[in-house]
Amino acid sequence: MSGNVRLLDETLAAAKSEGRAALIAYLPAGFPTVDGGIEAVKAALDGGADVVEVGLPHSDPVLDGPVIQTADDIALRGGVRIADIMRTVREAHAATGKPVLVMTYWNPIDRYGVERFTAELAEAGGAGCILPDLPVQESALWREHAEKHGLATVFVVAPSSRDERLAEITAAGSGFVYAASLMGVTGTRESVGAQAEDLVRRTRATTSLPVCVGIGVSTPAQAAEVARFADGVIVGSAFVKRMLDASDDAAGVEAVRALAGDLAGGVRRRA
Repeated sequence: MSGNVRLLDETLAAAKSEGRAALIAYLPAGFPTVDGGIEAVKAALDGGADVVEVGLPHSDPVLDGPVIQTADDIALRGGVRIADIMRTVREAHAATGKPVLVMTYWNPIDRYGVERFTAELAEAGGAGCILPDLPVQESALWREHAEKHGLATVFVVAPSSRDERLAEITAAGSGFVYAASLMGVTGTRESVGAQAEDLVRRTRATTSLPVCVGIGVSTPAQAAEVARFADGVIVGSAFVKRMLDASDDAAGVEAVRALAGDLAGGVRRRA
C-alpha cells in the first residue's frame, strides 16, 4: 500500500496554480477525545484547509507552546495511542480526500519501529510525516522506508539555519519545507515578523520544494501576510485554542470549521 505523497504534491501545486498559498491546519490526535479529534480534523478540512497535520501527542513537546502542550496532556491522559493516530489519519482522509500528514517527534517512531510506522501510515492513506527533531544526518533509515511507502519527509528549517545547512536539509526532504517563522515555540503572535520572509527567500534558493511557514500565524490578516511570500500557511495553536475555549466538544468542532473558513479567505486575499 502506497502513501499519498503524490496527493500532497498535487494539492500544493493546485494552490499555486490558483495564485494563492495553501492552508495547512494542525490538530493533535486524541484531543479532546479520539472521536472528537477526528471530527475536528475533518472540520478543518471541510472548512477550507487544504492539508492537515495530525499531531502525535508527546510528553515533552519541545517545539510546542503552552496551548498545544495542554491539548497533548489531555490526549495523553485520555490514553491516546499510535493506533489512534493512524485511525485519525485514515478517517480524515477517507472523509475528505485531502492529504493528511503526521507531525511527531522521533522517539515514538523509534520505539514503535520505523518499518511498522511507515507501513501503517501508508495503509491509512497518510501523505507523510513532519519530523521537527530528527537530524538530517541521522534520517537515512526513516527516508528509506518513507520513500518505499510513498510518504513525504518534511523537515523544519529555522531563521538560525545557515545557507549551507538549508541546502543540506532541503536536499533530503520531500513534500514541502516547514519554515519556522521565528525562534521559539508554537503559539499565537501579534506579528509574524520579517524573519519569516527572509527565511523563505533563503530556503527557496536551495530547493524547488514548496516552502510553508508556521509558528505564530493565527488570524486571517496574518495568513494573508504570510501568503504574500510563502507557498503555504501553517496554523496550529489558534485551532487548538478555539477548542480549548469552547463550551463543549461540538462547539469546538464548529469553531475549528469557522476558523478554517476565515483563514482560507485570508490565504486567498493576500496582504
